[in-house]
Amino acid sequence: MDDLSMNDLFLQKKLLRQEVKHRKSLQNPDDYFRASATIMNKLEQLPEFNDAAIVLAYWSVPGEVFTHDFVKRWSESRRILLPSVDGDTMLIKEYNSENSLIPGDLYGIPEPDGQIFTEYELIDFAIVPGVAFDRNNNRMGRGKAYYDKFLSSIKTFKAGVCFDFQMFDEVPADENDILMDVVITEFN
Repeated sequence: MDDLSMNDLFLQKKLLRQEVKHRKSLQNPDDYFRASATIMNKLEQLPEFNDAAIVLAYWSVPGEVFTHDFVKRWSESRRILLPSVDGDTMLIKEYNSENSLIPGDLYGIPEPDGQIFTEYELIDFAIVPGVAFDRNNNRMGRGKAYYDKFLSSIKTFKAGVCFDFQMFDEVPADENDILMDVVITEFN
């Protein structure tokens, strides 16, 4: 990809991130929690999730599909892994309880305080947040490529989760952006 195309892609992503940020600011708390519950319920119905013993999830921050209840509930019967950030690298740690979460280095996002999980080939299912997704299962993140770098190194079923207003006909993507196997919103 030439420099002009890279600049165009960067600008398109920047504008789309601003648009989604504006849309998130319009969402009221009741709709946020209702839509999150609907999305996570749909995810729980997927055969790939039902067959999974080890699930990579995430501890949501405001504006992302709410996952706290999901993580706590499913950690009783499955191994739940959460991301942890070390510099430019996304590491994976096992979730044991909400009490074991500590503020992370990046954005203060809570992450497990424990051993790094390295048996990536054992991960059966990944739940992936994003800023925006499209009908072709492309995902656009926050711009640091933590998930793209990590997901490129593993082979597992990838479920993107987002609110309906984060779904677009097309998001700017290049060869480094990892496709999801499915994207779940409250209305699809």
